[in-house]
Parts: sequence; C-alpha cells; structure tokens
Amino acid sequence: MYRETTDGIEIIVEPQYLHDQSEPEAHRYIWAYTVVIANNSDHTVQLETRYWRITNALGQIEEVEGPGVVGEFPTLTPGDSYQYTSGCPLNTPSGTMVGHYVMRRDDGTRFEAHIPAFSLDRPDAARTLN
Repeated sequence: MYRETTDGIEIIVEPQYLHDQSEPEAHRYIWAYTVVIANNSDHTVQLETRYWRITNALGQIEEVEGPGVVGEFPTLTPGDSYQYTSGCPLNTPSGTMVGHYVMRRDDGTRFEAHIPAFSLDRPDAARTLN
C-alpha cells in the first residue's frame, strides 16, 4: 500500500494487477486500484476533481482529469473515510501513477490532496525502474 497525507486528508492506494483481464500478447495490461480517502482534519471536505499522471514503462505520459471519482463527489466530515476502486490500462507491463484531488473545505477554501505515487507492476514480471 501507498499512503500520503495533505492537510489532514490521508490517501491510501493499493494497486492490483488483473491477470484475467490483461492480454500481454496484445500489449494490454490492466490494473485495478483501490483508494481510501480518510478525513483526519477538523473540517468537513468535499472532493471536487481528480488529476492523474500515468507513465508507462517507455516513459510515455497520459494525463487524466475530471470531476469527482467514479461519478461521485464524496463529502467527508472529520473522522469519515471513503473508498472506491477504479482501473487503469497500460500498453506496457509496468508503469506508475501519481496525482491529486481538489478538495473544498466547509469554509469554501480549496486545496490539493496529494495522491502518492504508486507502481503498476505485473507480479510475475521482472522489476523495472520506472
């Protein structure tokens, strides 16, 4: 697991290679990643947008941004947490993801909660430095 805390918002990510959905002979590798967002701050916060920078083993970068996560805009009171699972396809057997969520506090201020960089590696492949 990978974790990072920004202004009391802890983000934990656990990636998992989906062997049964991947097709290595077609250069199609699929990962799921589960994210837990925990509000350890004194403010109620709402997730507004997401940003991801996805880098494959060849150094090619794809940027993904948009509203919410999996169609939702979770609001977390102090002590609450929210969990979701999403996926990422790559055309190489490894890569990395990193990003942030734009969060809005109950007082209207916004900040970026950093998502820790995490590796996407096939469990049966030789490790590469991405």
